[in-house]
Amino acid sequence: MLHLRLITPSGQTDDVLRLIEKTVGTTHLVVLPDAARNPAGDVVMCDVAREAGDELLTGLRKLGIDTSGSIAVETIDLSLSERAEQAAADAPGEGADAVLWEHLSDATHEESTLSVTYLAFITLATMIAACGVVLDNAILIVGAMAVGPEFGPLAGICTAVVRRRARLALRCAIALLVGFAVAMAVTVGFSLFMDGVGLFTQARLDADRPNTGFIYAPDWFSFVVAVLAGIAGTLSLTSAKSGALVGVAISVTTVPAAANAAVALSYGDTNQTWGSTEQLLLNLLGIIVAGTLTLLAQRWFWSMQRKKTP
Repeated sequence: MLHLRLITPSGQTDDVLRLIEKTVGTTHLVVLPDAARNPAGDVVMCDVAREAGDELLTGLRKLGIDTSGSIAVETIDLSLSERAEQAAADAPGEGADAVLWEHLSDATHEESTLSVTYLAFITLATMIAACGVVLDNAILIVGAMAVGPEFGPLAGICTAVVRRRARLALRCAIALLVGFAVAMAVTVGFSLFMDGVGLFTQARLDADRPNTGFIYAPDWFSFVVAVLAGIAGTLSLTSAKSGALVGVAISVTTVPAAANAAVALSYGDTNQTWGSTEQLLLNLLGIIVAGTLTLLAQRWFWSMQRKKTP
């Protein structure tokens, strides 16, 4: 269940109440007249089944409550109420399958903003991966994958394509491109420093690397894994399964590929640089295509569910 707290101008409260009452899956409606001070208006609270939440939020935004008042949404961890159980049963579909498009847009906006923290994480992840490829250490590669924040912008691009939000797509693309560019540039300098102190050597980079050699040798398996990871990652975001998202992060070699390209570039190894770049681009493409198709499929599924709702 979701809990909604609304501040509505007094002249719009009746419209809001009618919308809530006609939405299947709502309950626990509370109205506090003239309780709000900034902005001034009435406070309206209700609970709604997750699977009916997107429909209600869309209706509230059409009424302009997000501009004239306020819409706050919280997830209810525990609700002991027969009315809540009945509301969840009446709502179409299952809560775990529901997509809250507004929440998804907000989450991808936060995750895909080009910030100092974002650049720090992607740069640190790439440097850790650089150590992993030189040492042929799979544990460091997995650690770098987990640290990398690049799935946020990728999910943002998928969301922007489905919702036709060019500005969001541009911001995510900038975060992705600038993030990898900065991370790879810093990692080139890091590699030169490590070589200068004798910790990195070209012999190690060129040696057989059974644990990490796949990073600069893209093939169809790379694309297949990226597609599967894109589907799983998108589902984890829409269903708020953060544990699954961690699994996705450590299954696709985006950051390690960027790291291998940077280290190889510092030694002038064009073959590994190009192979790693191909791996990176192939994985990014697979995730974006799969994530976009997954969101389109979810939107179609929920449109069919709503048509079945009386």
